[in-house]
Amino acid sequence: MNKLRESLKRKLTKSELSMVPSSFDIVGDIAIFNEFPKELKKKEKMIADAMLKIQKNVKVVAKKSKKYSGRLRTPKITILAGEKRKTTVHRESGCLFRLDVEKCYFSARTGYERLRIAKKVKKSESILVMFSGIAAFPIVISKNKKPKEIYAVELNKTAHKFAEENIKLNKTTNIMLLKGDVKKVVPTLKKKFDRIIMPLPKSAEKYLPLAKRYLKPDGTIHLYTFSQERDFKELRIKYKIKKIVKCGNYSPGVYRVCLDLNNFKN
Repeated sequence: MNKLRESLKRKLTKSELSMVPSSFDIVGDIAIFNEFPKELKKKEKMIADAMLKIQKNVKVVAKKSKKYSGRLRTPKITILAGEKRKTTVHRESGCLFRLDVEKCYFSARTGYERLRIAKKVKKSESILVMFSGIAAFPIVISKNKKPKEIYAVELNKTAHKFAEENIKLNKTTNIMLLKGDVKKVVPTLKKKFDRIIMPLPKSAEKYLPLAKRYLKPDGTIHLYTFSQERDFKELRIKYKIKKIVKCGNYSPGVYRVCLDLNNFKN
């Protein structure tokens, strides 16, 4: 039994204990649960208070009131206990990211994946990050490998504002932030890239033709999507790739995956 359930043994029934979520996200000093079962509706505050006592680095406990939705893929966040705020500073791979967990899409669980991509980058590269959010991908790459230049395009005005703050916070000098729709912004750059990163799993695929047009002949695209493992073979055939990288679970049986695509010379 995990520490949270252990601390609630005398306050909840066995049935209720079995329904207490066993996983949650921690972004900075904010712990975020997915929605609780309806049977625990009246016990959410109690569970949140218990979390504050167990996790000394957590100052806010919240829950997602609905899954990511809308064009900007941002969740509704409800604070259950602790300080009444939704902004925090998240630390990852030697970088600092300030954000609002409700108004900006950000996944702490993909930190390892951001570092994996950064390690592939060469100093001579020109990089484009589509759907760049608070600039997590660009900053992790810049701080760890210092490529020639990184262009980051984001539609969400709030995320773009935090990205500007994060550029200053991390003292990076090779990132160009651009606010707007990638379909409109990328063609105005009038250049091609060695590497294009597309971290928008639910709809990035429809932007692939655009990415291909602005990729150098020997360049690489990192395309993110959601898939069940049984469909990996179909993805390999569709994109002519050998390796699919799992980047965490999206839901039971469904993975967030990265497809490293190249060989577009023909």
